[in-house]
Amino acid sequence: MALQLGICSYSFHRTLEAGKQDMFKYIDDCKALGATQYDPWNGHFTGLRDGDEVKKSGQFEITPQEEEYLNRVKTSAAKAGLRCGCIAVDGAHMYEATSEAVEANRKLRYRWLEIARRLGASELRVDAGGTPDMPEEQFQVIVREYRDIVEKGKKAGIPIVMENHWGSSNIPENVVKIMEAVPGLGLLFDTNNWAKGTQERGWELCAKYAKVTHIKTFQFDAEGNDPSVNLSKAMKILVGTGYRGCFTVESCPKDGDEYGAVGKTFDLIRRELTKLNYS
Repeated sequence: MALQLGICSYSFHRTLEAGKQDMFKYIDDCKALGATQYDPWNGHFTGLRDGDEVKKSGQFEITPQEEEYLNRVKTSAAKAGLRCGCIAVDGAHMYEATSEAVEANRKLRYRWLEIARRLGASELRVDAGGTPDMPEEQFQVIVREYRDIVEKGKKAGIPIVMENHWGSSNIPENVVKIMEAVPGLGLLFDTNNWAKGTQERGWELCAKYAKVTHIKTFQFDAEGNDPSVNLSKAMKILVGTGYRGCFTVESCPKDGDEYGAVGKTFDLIRRELTKLNYS
């Protein structure tokens, strides 16, 4: 089985903010760095209206200008020979405190599902929202809204995944509870995004739900490992569950070298998988 490698475009968010990269250069960079797919974060879709603007306007449909932009993205990816991996969407999470806000986020999810369908994405990531204590009222909203988008995703041919990220979803037990309550929902397994003191418990309890990964790095020692996190253990647990999907990088280098960090993380992944006799 050929190793699949991806780069979440958030890995280049500083380069994007500096005006040194856009979606099209990002796709080319994925190809040049050795990725087998591109995994865009919604912040890289600069030719689309952002979520707050869409919700404020109440106009959720894809405009002709946005359609032309998406066609250009699709053409650029085809030229590079890369498929669209997981689209990570911020701002369309399940739980909000008011029914109006929940409805607006739901409409935004439908919009992103259509974008994912047009680009042929392998998955769409949308967050749970809520708070770490996840009271029953929050849980019920989260489950209801995930069930809705998972069903819509099935009809569109786009699997839906939740990331252990923020709010209710970086508590391992909450992730398990949500996953077990929503058939068909997968996990974007981020190695780092767990509440303080729960990281290894998160790996152990939740790796079995992984459909997508974010292998997260921050710094590197002389051997090319990240001394701040035991990625060797995380990957051993992940592979031990039978995971054979794409290993996508979301690097956040403290030294600011975003391109270098992606390359070093790819090297780290390859080394660890070799140790594990991954195939």
